[in-house]
Amino acid sequence: MDKYQLISDCDKDRIDKFLSRELSDLSRSYIQKLLKEQNILVNGKAVKANYKLSAGDSVEVEIPDPEPLDILPEDIPLDILYEDDDILVVNKPKGMVVHPAPGHYTHTLVNAVMFHCGKDLSGINGVLRPGIVHRIDMDTTGSLLICKNDVAHQILAEQLKDHSITRRYHAVVTGNLKSDTGTVNAAIGRHPTDRKKMSTKSNSPRPAVTHYKVLERFGDYTYIECELETGRTHQIRVHMASIGHPILGDKIYGPAKCPFKLEGQTLHAKILGITHPSTGKYMEFDAPLPEYFIKLLSTLRK
Repeated sequence: MDKYQLISDCDKDRIDKFLSRELSDLSRSYIQKLLKEQNILVNGKAVKANYKLSAGDSVEVEIPDPEPLDILPEDIPLDILYEDDDILVVNKPKGMVVHPAPGHYTHTLVNAVMFHCGKDLSGINGVLRPGIVHRIDMDTTGSLLICKNDVAHQILAEQLKDHSITRRYHAVVTGNLKSDTGTVNAAIGRHPTDRKKMSTKSNSPRPAVTHYKVLERFGDYTYIECELETGRTHQIRVHMASIGHPILGDKIYGPAKCPFKLEGQTLHAKILGITHPSTGKYMEFDAPLPEYFIKLLSTLRK
């Protein structure tokens, strides 16, 4: 059970708005549910969602432990790039969610990995994310690392934390980038008004750095490689949109209309490089571009 003690710093701010800003991982609807169930107290008393805070108010938030869910293994084919006793590296297809979440408790990568690995998965991230060290969006394809034991997970999570894991993505962005190389250094956090989006204009941003280089130019579109220095949610998508070059097909951060038949953003996690948790040797895995991406590049070249 998680507990938070917060102090309001402004007058006439609605309690649900204040908490969705301060606790950016919680949705407004979940905060309202906590208020209804009296898990949120202001100055020791339960309040409603429309309660307006005063500066100096003490806000206590108690988040109950989630009820255990029965996540079941599913016989879903995996495109395996590498496997040993410690790690599994897969090439995730477009449209597959990485781990179970509200609305997606079946047909996820975790369901497939549980079937493939059996009990050989790290348990550090709990029942919903066994073996998962990092994740990529549902409509992003490419390399994803799974850990088979807690020791490997701890070592690789530390590499992720100190930015020593190599993550290079290929993408097609709209417009013609001026420079052949560049860096976007802009902190990212939850969008101030749209909870489904991330933004460089967040009220609670975290440092985020993306390096990019041009691979090919097509006039109205540019084929690029992006290397992550940090790994924030939607980082490449938000960063490229922030400099006026959203990723082609991105329904959230890009233009409403797309001239090509795409299912979501044209973004592929191509290269993943790690120091192996047991051998200490550096290893790199290369996920081949998916068929839709190859066809798109062929169309653009014509």
